[in-house]
Amino acid sequence: MPKYSLSPEHFSQALLDWYDQHGRQDLPWQHPRTPYQVWISEIMLQQTQVNTVIPYFQRFMEHFPDVKTLALAKQDEVLHLWTGLGYYARARNLHKCAQQLLENYAGDFPNTVEEVATLPGIGPSTAGAILAQSRGIRAPILDGNVKRVLARLHAVPGWPGKKPVESRLWELAEHYTPDHRLADYTQAIMDLGATLCRRSTPDCTACPVKTGCQAHANGNPQDYPGKKPKKTLPVRTTVMLILRDREGQVWLEQRPQQGIWGGLWCFPQTCAMEQVHHALQTRAFDARGDTQQLPPFRHTFSHYHLDIEPLEVAVDTAGPCDNNGRWVNPQNPGKLGLAAPVKKLLASLSAPRQARML
Repeated sequence: MPKYSLSPEHFSQALLDWYDQHGRQDLPWQHPRTPYQVWISEIMLQQTQVNTVIPYFQRFMEHFPDVKTLALAKQDEVLHLWTGLGYYARARNLHKCAQQLLENYAGDFPNTVEEVATLPGIGPSTAGAILAQSRGIRAPILDGNVKRVLARLHAVPGWPGKKPVESRLWELAEHYTPDHRLADYTQAIMDLGATLCRRSTPDCTACPVKTGCQAHANGNPQDYPGKKPKKTLPVRTTVMLILRDREGQVWLEQRPQQGIWGGLWCFPQTCAMEQVHHALQTRAFDARGDTQQLPPFRHTFSHYHLDIEPLEVAVDTAGPCDNNGRWVNPQNPGKLGLAAPVKKLLASLSAPRQARML
């Protein structure tokens, strides 16, 4: 059996005492802690810091105050409010999940981690966070902050992305989760990882559980958790065609639901400058001979770099108008979900041509 330096009671009480004095207790999704509000916040907080999420969360709640309004909304409305948060599959899954909740659960969340974890975009940790914080159900969580706390507490070697390491951390999460004050404990252990047990600069002197932390005792908390094996990201290139009509509008097309920028609105793309003419032909556009290359820039995804070469092309015909494309005012494109590079380019197009900078 593994050895524990701190009993679950000692650990949770020390953590809760610290939380009562120093924890984050005024976050917008804590008042009230409904399953819906906690769910939206948990999804937004994946890969994103609290300070970034707060204004997005507040805008989202203004437009979609409950499961029903989110479920009945158009996907474009959801993606529009998500623009800038990245990882857009999260937003698409939010929308699908709301629809399933409305259809199968009368707009409410089920009461077990197992059921909640079957919903789109929700895994066991997020399911536990929703139920523990909104309903006080005993459910351990294991987000990135919690993984770091527990890996250091027991000097667990290895990258948490490996199954044996993850299993060990789940065992520890289960061991330390108390039977009382579940909402506060769940927030407390996340807060500890976010504010003190930080990735590169842990503040061990202020940690309420440092007396039982093996990594602190060994003097090497930065070694835990183990880092993901590094790999060189490949580089891809694309030409983004900024097609302008005589009124100054630009042409956007909706991406397929699957794949990069799924469901978002983007400029037409082609692999190389040599293919621009073909790209225009397939869309029934005729160039007026007035083209301008804008400064190239790089957009990085988790698994590759994308080097973008924007090319502005004046076109002479209205072109096709269908469900997959539309003309928009670059200064006011409407409530569309936009890929981050597209939003960036539209902002540059709003400025006078000579002042455009990316």
